Amino acid sequence: MKTNEKIKILFLCTGNSCRSQMAEGWCRYFHGDKFEIYSAGIEKHGMNQRAIKVMKESGVDISSHISKTLEDLGPILFEYVYTVCGHANELCPIFNGRSVVKHVGFDDPPKLSFGLTSEEEILSHYRRVRDEIKNWIQNLE
Repeated sequence: MKTNEKIKILFLCTGNSCRSQMAEGWCRYFHGDKFEIYSAGIEKHGMNQRAIKVMKESGVDISSHISKTLEDLGPILFEYVYTVCGHANELCPIFNGRSVVKHVGFDDPPKLSFGLTSEEEILSHYRRVRDEIKNWIQNLE
């Protein structure tokens, strides 16, 4: 690896629609100068509009992100892979020998808000998870 190359990081989730997208957005916001940042899902679920909304509230625009799988990313050699949900951790594929894979799980806002009818109550779950991911990403080195 050349010394001027950025460390490649992947955030992996089930559907690459909410938590991994938030992590990618926060990581680009705080650490885009030192990391090359990606997110993907075990499968594609499309972008979660509430995740986009609560991230925008905090000044991070992920509206141009797209939901993708590892296959969509192609053959990238990641230094770090972070699974951000239990399902992705359980189904995490084997990466090359140099990838460090770590699990940092976060609650699933769509699951937490399932059946709720108050948009404000629904968004409160998204905001909590957004803030938890932000706090973790800020301290990522």
